[in-house]
Amino acid sequence: MNTVTVKINNMEVQCPSTATILEAAKLAGMEIPTLCFLKEINEIGACRICVVEVKGARTLVTACVYPVADGMEIFTNTERVRKSRQMTLELILSNHRKDCLTCVRNQNCELQKLCIDLGVDQIRFADDNLQPEIEASTAHLVRDNSKCVLCRRCVAVCKDDQEVAVIGANERGFATHIGCALGRDLGEVGCVSCGQCIVYCPTGALTERDDTAEVYAALADPTKHVVVGTAPAVRVALGECFGMPIGTNVEGKMVTSLRRLGFDKVFDVAAAADLTVMEEGAEIIDRVTTGAPLPAITSCSPGWVRYCEMYHPEFLPNLSSCKSPQQMFGAMMKTYYAEKMGIDPKDVYVVSIMPCTAKKYEIRRPYQQAIPGLYDIDAVLTTRELGRMIAGAGLLFTDLPDEDFDPAFGVSTGAGYIFGASGGVMEAALRTVVEKVTGKALDQVDFTEVRGIKGLKEASYDLNGQEVKVAVVSGLKNTGDLLTRIKNGEVHYDVIEVMACPGGCVNGGGQPIQTGFVRTFNDLRAIRGAAIYQGEIDDRPIRKAHENPLIQELYETFLGEPGGHLAHELLHTKYQEQSKYPGIEVEQKYGK
Repeated sequence: MNTVTVKINNMEVQCPSTATILEAAKLAGMEIPTLCFLKEINEIGACRICVVEVKGARTLVTACVYPVADGMEIFTNTERVRKSRQMTLELILSNHRKDCLTCVRNQNCELQKLCIDLGVDQIRFADDNLQPEIEASTAHLVRDNSKCVLCRRCVAVCKDDQEVAVIGANERGFATHIGCALGRDLGEVGCVSCGQCIVYCPTGALTERDDTAEVYAALADPTKHVVVGTAPAVRVALGECFGMPIGTNVEGKMVTSLRRLGFDKVFDVAAAADLTVMEEGAEIIDRVTTGAPLPAITSCSPGWVRYCEMYHPEFLPNLSSCKSPQQMFGAMMKTYYAEKMGIDPKDVYVVSIMPCTAKKYEIRRPYQQAIPGLYDIDAVLTTRELGRMIAGAGLLFTDLPDEDFDPAFGVSTGAGYIFGASGGVMEAALRTVVEKVTGKALDQVDFTEVRGIKGLKEASYDLNGQEVKVAVVSGLKNTGDLLTRIKNGEVHYDVIEVMACPGGCVNGGGQPIQTGFVRTFNDLRAIRGAAIYQGEIDDRPIRKAHENPLIQELYETFLGEPGGHLAHELLHTKYQEQSKYPGIEVEQKYGK
């Protein structure tokens, strides 16, 4: 790698010749403030918060996109720089509703932090009469454009990472605002509910729909037996809500906090992920051996399912009919668990804690009722919502002891555990499918070829003399590109895992929000994903779903066999082609 030497505030710094001033400053132990910048996503240098002086340049330059050159002299904290940043920030604030005390992003807002760091202690140009501009047409998101700073980070991630591109900058000048084309609400366009726009928003302009009030009401209702299940990715991110390092595994403290919040039972959705492996594995074996439509494509990610229904409905026959682990968990709670506990299913209130905002949409999809008239899941809370509940209850999270999940659905294997990372579903399925097909125990259960944060991973495996080609893809742009190549006959796969969010559930739209600066210099996907795989080794001695004693008991005493009649009734679903403009009905249905 070629390097150059620059001076930053009279200190010599060696950095790659391809670096920007922002990156060079980080190497020198300095944080240049940014607002609109997201590395490889939104590199537009538009907000001008990051301006610095460069010797010989006539104007201030934007550090986030300005390349270094050998011998360059840079000044990041001169009076001219400070005044420019302060003026820019004041002008941004002039069109921003400032109800910080009641904003969900209070103390975790990049705009608020900039005001503190840049010493903006008065706002000279504010419009104190700004009114909320609320748009809440979807199940997962609330938008308030009175808090938008026009950074365009949401626009970039929706277009470039997720490809759906349903939002953009409308009108011009002072009337510019972010929204959908032709003034439509988000619920009237092809939004897939992934929530990536939320985790990249620097302010409170975009937030998840808060369902904590419903959960509190259920907890206070003496007629309800309230159970909660947590997704694998939540335990390696929840600690960030309380200042703990990224990737800290807080499973035990999470369980303790849920129990102290008043839930009657605290379960692990990773157990339902093991159940998903059994059902999906049976389906994969059937498809590969009987000539059913290939590739077989996973259905665990509701953002991906919605994307497929809207943008690539020709692949719906390839989509696994299995419900997601969340929905299988709810189905088992309302049937097997209710029967075992002697409780009327209508009195079992099921809450799931998810890293994903699309899960809020998923619970009200058609064909998600194992018992007619009762939804499998009653309420979904994101990791962030749980963090707020814990803080609001006065629980000192970092001081809590570690407790175990409750029995029954507290037993999971390493296979279900790794569902939270891109490649985890594929690896978990392979561990079971290979043993079922070959009839031999695996000497090595780690399928490392499908691990990692690359947008597309490929591998081939021999199953009794039959080559099976698999692919793992995350991020909907990568997914769209792959599906196009398959349609064009450029590539062939037998099995594909798809996750809507880049890097998988660990990077879901419901996870704790980190600043653009933190995201630039830390790969959250890799750090949280590594914690998932380490957690499997540390905490899950059984690593194959079919060896889970709970799953074995479920099939022996209740479900019958994987893919059997009752399993299909309770654990499988259907899909329907949808218009990109909801309200236009299409009657084709696929699945069970």
